[in-house]
Amino acid sequence: MVTQNSDRFLTAFNRIDHRLRDIVGVKDFMPFYRLIDQAKKKDVLVRKYEDDLRSYADLRNAIVHHRTSMEYVIAEPHVDVVERIEYMDTTLAKPTLVGQMFRKKVHVFQERDSLKHVLKVIRNRKFTQFPVYHKDQFKGLITTVGIANWLATMMGGNQIPKQVPTLHDILMHEKNRVNYKFVSRYITIYEAEEIFKQGVERGRRFEALLITEHGKPQQKLIGIVTPLDIMKVD
Repeated sequence: MVTQNSDRFLTAFNRIDHRLRDIVGVKDFMPFYRLIDQAKKKDVLVRKYEDDLRSYADLRNAIVHHRTSMEYVIAEPHVDVVERIEYMDTTLAKPTLVGQMFRKKVHVFQERDSLKHVLKVIRNRKFTQFPVYHKDQFKGLITTVGIANWLATMMGGNQIPKQVPTLHDILMHEKNRVNYKFVSRYITIYEAEEIFKQGVERGRRFEALLITEHGKPQQKLIGIVTPLDIMKVD
């Protein structure tokens, strides 16, 4: 027996319905639209998919309430719709974590490293963010903008300093000194996306999310997420 698109759609829809109930913490009946309203307060993915979920609820109602026989439904979903809701079902059930997608060996710097060293790294590795430490203590995040600000300040005095600056000197010229946020490797990539969005909305743009085991600055840096990285997330 060939599985119809409507059957696949309803299977995925029902799994999502159960997932929303788990998020909200209800066992008794609750209308799907209300489930969305409650679940989106707790889960960033529900907020992300809210419009699709509401549209699919309408389609689900059309399939279920206007079905005239097991062989005929008034609204047989297009395969693209079925694949989309199945993808949403999978993503809601097991979203990708930042530790899975963005874990990597991070090049870190010491605050006494010279600017010359960083410029060499920019030329060879094309990095734009530079986590700076004093031994094992995190001191701040330097960006290419911070380096440009330092250079502009120095040139404003109509003379270039004779001594090559250290990263400690450059840190003082980051316009936004707290331009980073430490996050746990266990948050989802969608929560990371939300952190960047909320930062912009609140006038506090993050240049990078720094990943450690539990989001503690004193823990080993095991990954980094930039705004450009997060733009590639579906």
